[in-house]
Amino acid sequence: MARIVGWTESERKQLPGINGPHIQLGQTIFSSYASAPQQLVENNLMLVCDGYFYNCPEEYSNPLLWLHFLYREYGFEGMLQKINGDFAIALYDEENQITYLARDRVGLKPLYHTTIANTLAFASQPDVLLNFPGVDCRLNTSFVSRFAASHYRLIDNERENSPYAAISQLPAATYLQFKSGKSTVKTYWQLNNFNNLEGDENLLAEQYKELLLEAVNCRMKVASKPAFTLSGGMDSSSVLASAVYLSGNKQQAFSTVYEDKTFDESDEIETILKDTVEKWHPVTISSPDVLGLVKEMVALHGEPVATATWLSHHLLCKEVSNRGFKSLFGGLGGDELNAGEYEHFFYNFADIAYEGDTKRWDKELSFWSKYHDHPLYKKNKRTLQETLNRVVDPTISGKCLVDRERMMRYSSALNKDYFDLPSYQPLMSSPSSSYLKNRTFQDIFWETAPCCLRAEDRQCSASGLDNFLPFYDYRLLEFMFRIPGHLKIRDGVTKYLLRQAMKDILPEETRGRIKKTGWNAPAHVWFSGKGLEPLKDMIHSQKFRQRGIYDVGEVESLLQEHDDIISNNQLKENHMMFFWQLINLELWCEHLEAQHSLAL
Repeated sequence: MARIVGWTESERKQLPGINGPHIQLGQTIFSSYASAPQQLVENNLMLVCDGYFYNCPEEYSNPLLWLHFLYREYGFEGMLQKINGDFAIALYDEENQITYLARDRVGLKPLYHTTIANTLAFASQPDVLLNFPGVDCRLNTSFVSRFAASHYRLIDNERENSPYAAISQLPAATYLQFKSGKSTVKTYWQLNNFNNLEGDENLLAEQYKELLLEAVNCRMKVASKPAFTLSGGMDSSSVLASAVYLSGNKQQAFSTVYEDKTFDESDEIETILKDTVEKWHPVTISSPDVLGLVKEMVALHGEPVATATWLSHHLLCKEVSNRGFKSLFGGLGGDELNAGEYEHFFYNFADIAYEGDTKRWDKELSFWSKYHDHPLYKKNKRTLQETLNRVVDPTISGKCLVDRERMMRYSSALNKDYFDLPSYQPLMSSPSSSYLKNRTFQDIFWETAPCCLRAEDRQCSASGLDNFLPFYDYRLLEFMFRIPGHLKIRDGVTKYLLRQAMKDILPEETRGRIKKTGWNAPAHVWFSGKGLEPLKDMIHSQKFRQRGIYDVGEVESLLQEHDDIISNNQLKENHMMFFWQLINLELWCEHLEAQHSLAL
């Protein structure tokens, strides 16, 4: 569902293939679809926005009037710097014959563009732009290859590109200026202060608490009929508990639950229900029609979907909407801000090693092994050192390396004539002297967050829901990237400062829980047993073979190995992520062939 569609051109003419009502001013046309954006036409200025603004003064009944004022007073970049919001904006200034496009600081709202001759076309979703005459419909082979045979973390490493060769994505915290047939892209905000905040940790925890409460509060003020996603972890629980603390009222919460106890968090969720939840809505996912649901998802996304978690989220969004709610709050971003992923331990150890603090190293190693050991993923000194040798440069403070072992795990499954994946060099950011800060910065702007933010936005939108993620308030980012590692990971426990900030807000059992299940889905069983035959049929189909993306023999070997691992309960890493990405890629290609008559 495209919420912003528009074009600006040298000749005034409507382009065929774009349906729906439109408004026109001078040389710019904005077209609205079912989920219409906010629109304003005033004093030769056209403004269309998708999203929300959290610091709009109360005297402005319409936030777009406020943006109009800011633009006239401070210009477009100055306007953006004064906004706190989650937004995609298109603005046309007829007097100066300039069109601007912009995204919020973290990229919660997507925005894409392409240029055909002197025409700039733009939309909230890339595949919509395929409807414009003259747009090259070829796929981005680099994207396809990374999605097919690498880790999902690498699919967004090219921030300005989309899955389509001729369509660009506007990166987070940037704006585009289009004038006289030429485009320029500029950055209007960036994290540039990574110096550690000094002071008493209790005072820092209090600052964190105030910032998180404000981030939740300003979103609650604009949200209509809110509901909350709830897992067993700290992030979604903290957002929910903060809303209860602010409002004095318990809230409605939705969780995905599974028969497979490896992924089910019902027991952990139980500990917070009494204090914070008016009614809990468990969404049970047992044996989903995976191929049918993925077909739905790639159609509404316009691209393949990164991880199996989003199938569960897709079903959850439908249930939230069916029960009459209009907004959905979540905890996405908490892991990146608070060093909550298991792999963040390695980068914290790298910082400790660079500082030469052997006493702290030994202590953290002991607790890490004690709390997080796993029969398959061992937590010991040998594993730690082997991983550090692979992912950081110990001679340059803060320099993280590409995990080529992870990147290349499935490279043999890619047809070598399609793309040279081994030669691909992902971009690694190093704005800080801290390995941990750089790793989490990479997660937010280059790896894990972008695909997750797109998924949340599109699936909420498709179900008629507004999506709110308080941890991605830019003020929290500016604060948390100045928090030192020992206040994020301490004694083998992640999210230390968040846990301190949530005293008297979260139930103690939730606040003190060390175990992390992680919001995931049991996709391993979806691609074995009964799920094996549909996948075999896909792989053996003539279309799949003719695309030339995969080495079919290698894919067949991986599928057999995956089924053996699951069927025989082998203590060995399975291939569920690879096959999730494979079916998404193939069904996306089939969708494009059917909808856009492409020969892929």
